[in-house]
Amino acid sequence: MEVKIGVQHAPREIVLESGDSAEDVERAVADALGGKAQLLSLTDEKGRKVLVPADRLAYVEIGETATRRVGFGPL
Repeated sequence: MEVKIGVQHAPREIVLESGDSAEDVERAVADALGGKAQLLSLTDEKGRKVLVPADRLAYVEIGETATRRVGFGPL
């Protein structure tokens, strides 16, 4: 699923493809904003880690899990 992270005072957002569920990403964001963690830590599908300071988060957009279609059928 696609996750977009807006960071304060940064001109561009961070976009990553995460293999985690929407609930796991939401829980990580809630922990960071609730003060349980000082960093929002997410891992993308290739195993790279993205760390954002919790006090710099502007927004987090969690996309739908998209299933990949295979074949020549209609969309």
